[in-house]
Amino acid sequence: MTTKPKIFIDGESGTTGLQIYSRLNHRDDIELVSIEASKRKDATERTKLINAVDVIILCLPDDAAREAVSLVSNTRVKILDASTAHRTAKDWVYGFPELNPGQREKIASAQFVSNPGCYPTGFLACIRPLIAKGLLNSNFPITVNAVSGYSGGGKNLIKQYHTFHEQQVGAESLHPYGIYSLQFGHKHVKEMHQYSGLASPPLFVPAVGDFEQGMLVQIPLPLGTLDNPPSGKIIHQAIADYYQSEKFMQVAPFQDSTLLRDGTFLDAMSTTGYSASHLNDTNIVQVFVFANDTTKEVLLVARLDNLGKGASGAAVQNLNIMLGFPEELGLS
Repeated sequence: MTTKPKIFIDGESGTTGLQIYSRLNHRDDIELVSIEASKRKDATERTKLINAVDVIILCLPDDAAREAVSLVSNTRVKILDASTAHRTAKDWVYGFPELNPGQREKIASAQFVSNPGCYPTGFLACIRPLIAKGLLNSNFPITVNAVSGYSGGGKNLIKQYHTFHEQQVGAESLHPYGIYSLQFGHKHVKEMHQYSGLASPPLFVPAVGDFEQGMLVQIPLPLGTLDNPPSGKIIHQAIADYYQSEKFMQVAPFQDSTLLRDGTFLDAMSTTGYSASHLNDTNIVQVFVFANDTTKEVLLVARLDNLGKGASGAAVQNLNIMLGFPEELGLS
């Protein structure tokens, strides 16, 4: 592009929008444009702005995101949607560059790109290589247990936890994520199912911890149900090979106890380097593989920043790809 591409963050005052803005605001290779606060609900003004930029980043509730897309008439405008509205939509490209060979190229050439969810990012980072390489068949039953910082619940949950802390009222240290855990049907499950290659949706149990940012996604694999179960080392090597050239994907050494507190714990809520928050403010996903070949059990763990590679960091990475820029710009 001979001129700086114009970027409009529609919903820049929300949790993800603010994070994206902070990552883009100091860059001199793009031009951020905004709508006046008094005109945010003015359909005419929004339509005019939406069709005058190069890329719109949608940080809106699902219905509002769909409405914003309906306002686009300029076929040269690219849309990056950070909501869940279009993550499994037919004409949208899933914005996880490391997911499959060729995914990055699809993002680069697409007009419509959906930014992945935080839980699915950790889940797919672990499972997709094993399905792709045939180490797990598509019918293997998968259970996912995950804990996220309360920032994953958006403004209302953040405000609730901050109120607990200000009033020195004890918030639950860990609790299942409302009806999504107790009645299932979390909105991320369809996304996890569609892009994993599994024949059936995984059984997903998310939880919220009393910490603001960070995430651990755990996937236990009872491999004894397979006729010829792969060893833990084979699984680890397959994942390491899959991501060997990916700068934002890190595969920890197999069964390395130095990564655990006291050689035992990968903490959800500590302030140490062993915690769920260790990768905060990065765009990195770190994958761990632990195994007991005697009992034929493997545990996969993904650690990431739910507001980084799980949201705003991934959005900036996708934006860079869509514009033909180096992926790491704004993500150091």
